[in-house]
Amino acid sequence: MKNIILALLFLELATAMAFGQKSIRDNAIRYQQERMVFKQWDRNKFVPEPGFLHLNPMYWLTWGLHPNYPKTDLRPLGPYGPQTQRMGMVLAMRQSSNAYKLHADTLRSVALTEISNYAGAIADLDPLWMLYYSREFQPLIEQDDGALLSGLGNKEQAYLQHIGLLDWYLEESQSIRERLAALRATNIDRGSRLLGYHRILGEYRTLRASWGAKKQRSKLYLSLAETAQKVRTPDASTMTGGIENDKQIIDRILRHAKL
Repeated sequence: MKNIILALLFLELATAMAFGQKSIRDNAIRYQQERMVFKQWDRNKFVPEPGFLHLNPMYWLTWGLHPNYPKTDLRPLGPYGPQTQRMGMVLAMRQSSNAYKLHADTLRSVALTEISNYAGAIADLDPLWMLYYSREFQPLIEQDDGALLSGLGNKEQAYLQHIGLLDWYLEESQSIRERLAALRATNIDRGSRLLGYHRILGEYRTLRASWGAKKQRSKLYLSLAETAQKVRTPDASTMTGGIENDKQIIDRILRHAKL
């Protein structure tokens, strides 16, 4: 009998526990969740309310130690919330990062431009060198020393070598070629490099013109030298007794002058 009573009591207790639970609907909790998550910070929804003349004891028990809490917006996504500030900082850092990137790209472009203007290693890629100066300096850079006397006779070639004109031209052209190579390899401003090209090209053209004129006049020099040699040599057929008189000397000079 006792077992039956105990079983009935246990069953009744279990039934009461099962059907005795109900959902708790606390407006204070619900309002706080709404405020902190998605709704505005509504100061009129703080419960318990102060009541008539702020005499509600539950209000003072709840908010007495925190009188400024309802006035302070604590939403993470509020206008001054930590999450809003964090997002603002992220945007500000992104803008700063973009500004630094733009500045770095600008510095990179300026650096590449300055390198192209100053570096001697890429001087051959200069458009003005490729289009004009390389063609004008090609005879100097690719000069064949053995072909400098081509087109001249043996006497003219021997004459230019004997008096040192060939060595003079070789030394001068070598000096200009070395200066040109040094100018192309030196790290200087592009404008200064182009001015150097212009000066060296003018000197090279002057040297080539002088060398061409000396080659053309070598035959004339040889002819004048032979004529002078003949004038200085007495003619044995016109001499009497090995001594040439004044009339014979004048006749010989006039005869050679006509030739």
